[in-house]
Amino acid sequence: MAREIILDTETTGFDPKTGDRLVEIGCIEVVDFMPTGRSFHEYCDPLRDMPAEAQKVHGLSSEFLTGKPKFHEIADRFLEFVGDSPVIAHNAAFDRSFVNFELEKCNRGPLPESRWVDTLAMAKKRFPGMYNSLDALCKRFKISLDSRDKHGALIDAHLLAEVYLELQGGKERALELTAVVAVNAISAARQGSYGARPRPLAPRSTEEERQIHTAFVRKNLKDKAVWIQFGVGVVVAEG
Repeated sequence: MAREIILDTETTGFDPKTGDRLVEIGCIEVVDFMPTGRSFHEYCDPLRDMPAEAQKVHGLSSEFLTGKPKFHEIADRFLEFVGDSPVIAHNAAFDRSFVNFELEKCNRGPLPESRWVDTLAMAKKRFPGMYNSLDALCKRFKISLDSRDKHGALIDAHLLAEVYLELQGGKERALELTAVVAVNAISAARQGSYGARPRPLAPRSTEEERQIHTAFVRKNLKDKAVWIQFGVGVVVAEG
């Protein structure tokens, strides 16, 4: 299974080399393009003022951030969460510059460019000449933006996870991956050393429940249902 980290940041400005700092970082774990529910999220005290223009974007004030952890205090937990997985970001060069600036500032090794995947570059390749901001892509893929009125690192990471799935082929792609995992599991089981039970277990579902499940599978998964292809546990109704 492919583990990846979807990452977003909020900052005081555009360039860490001119004094701007990271103030929020949000990451979510995805496996085979689907969120697992695990996340990493922290606000950071930038030890400087918050420009009014930046605050308009993310709503984070100097007063709110004062007293929050310094980046060096969260660096090890951040690196542990990311591990050796690829990092997915929208306009990755921007996030990478701030993350690596903060890591190097506290004597941690940077995350090399080769580990970063830029969804903005992916979107430009798929939709050349179109506006490809995260908001624009959410609207294009009909992903709801009701969860936020301002930018936020963790909220935007969740939105980007949905965009990333769509850029990789959408939910049909996720379904294919699920089918591959199921096929591999069935194949491994058939090649194993375990034989049939001497006394088969009694079914725990009723005939009516099995018919309802069969109808659901045929309607929603059709020929992508692996257990139909292998004749495992599904009664195929006539139709």
